Amino acid sequence: MATIVLGAQWGDEGKGKLVDILCPQVKLCARAQGGNNAGHTIVADGVTYDFHILPSGLLNPSAINLVGSGCVVHIPGLLKELTDIESKGISDARQRLLISDRAHVVLDLHQRVDGLEEAELGSGKIGTTGKGIGPCYSTKASRSGVRMADIFAPDFEDFASKVRKLAAGFKKRFGDLLQYDVEEELLRLKDYREQLGPMVVDQLSTLVNAQKAKTPMLIEGANAIMLDIDAGTYPFVTSSNTGLGGVFTGLGGLNLRYVENIYGVVKAYTTRVGGGPFPTELSDEWGVKLQDIGREFGVTTGRKRRCGWLDLQVVKYSAAVNSYTAINLTKLDILDSFPTIKVATAYINPVTGEEIEGFPADLELLEKVEVKYQEFEGWQKPIGQCRSFYDLPLKCRQYIEFIEKFTEVRVKYIGVGPKREDMITR
Repeated sequence: MATIVLGAQWGDEGKGKLVDILCPQVKLCARAQGGNNAGHTIVADGVTYDFHILPSGLLNPSAINLVGSGCVVHIPGLLKELTDIESKGISDARQRLLISDRAHVVLDLHQRVDGLEEAELGSGKIGTTGKGIGPCYSTKASRSGVRMADIFAPDFEDFASKVRKLAAGFKKRFGDLLQYDVEEELLRLKDYREQLGPMVVDQLSTLVNAQKAKTPMLIEGANAIMLDIDAGTYPFVTSSNTGLGGVFTGLGGLNLRYVENIYGVVKAYTTRVGGGPFPTELSDEWGVKLQDIGREFGVTTGRKRRCGWLDLQVVKYSAAVNSYTAINLTKLDILDSFPTIKVATAYINPVTGEEIEGFPADLELLEKVEVKYQEFEGWQKPIGQCRSFYDLPLKCRQYIEFIEKFTEVRVKYIGVGPKREDMITR
């Protein structure tokens, strides 16, 4: 059967740790969407691993790992990431990595264009990672992109002509602002064919055969639902479907009846990177404290994350979209020293004074909402050594139980520290 792990807020919830804990139980770990704009940090046996495009399941020596057709792949970034984890002892990573031949290729061209498009937006910029993800998905949607399969065309010139045509189109738009040598990139891509050849596969047969063999699977979400291009705070979102729907489009061949668990990963407070509304954001000393204690800096970009109280309006909306069977509450220990902890339970329309039903699509309204909070007395003691639910202080348990009651989703996993063993299972 398959388990799906998805981000329930704006990303950076700590999905990689739950994936790492669940991975020893599976034989296939897959990514369905996104590119190397993702960032999953895992601490295993005292070694820190940063994953971006690669599935975190590579840390499980018996798991095959699949980069699905809904992903976009920057080949130099992927190869560098492979080299990095090989240097830390994962010597067989290339032998256990598969890439869908339908996945689109992020060219250096896309990355140059990403920076130029952000500059065009000025003060309204999205706050992208600059990894070329948006432009790649744009060329995919406009049917002018290139896929992994194209690199292996019998006549490489067929692939080269597509890339030249794509570059010429962007050159018309940006002129001399676009500093890019298409022939240099094509030479590198031709050289990559030998390295990539053993990894690139037909995803459909891979997944169908795995399900026939009753192979236990884990699907690792990237980014999070509030960054979903349809369900998120558009346009301050990523360029792919980061929720449950994106799993089935990005992993064509996965039978929905094969899915047993859908875990939503929820940070015990809220963070986001980049622009866009953030109703519970704290710009006072409490926000700085969350940032400092939680070490809230992006894995991929190094940017400081904006911090605020846990927003249960976001989590409840997320649960409705993604149909979670359970929640993994992470980084609960970051709240250990807070005398008072707040949780957002409703948004109030500033004009009518009425509670807003659901999560508003109107960003102007979202910027202006008044937030209704439930206030909790903090437990003010360290919980990092707790290994069962009833080891936790009573006030801490009450915080968790309130989240369960409000969202109507059970909290099954509770993170109380950065290491593998710092996870309580109920």
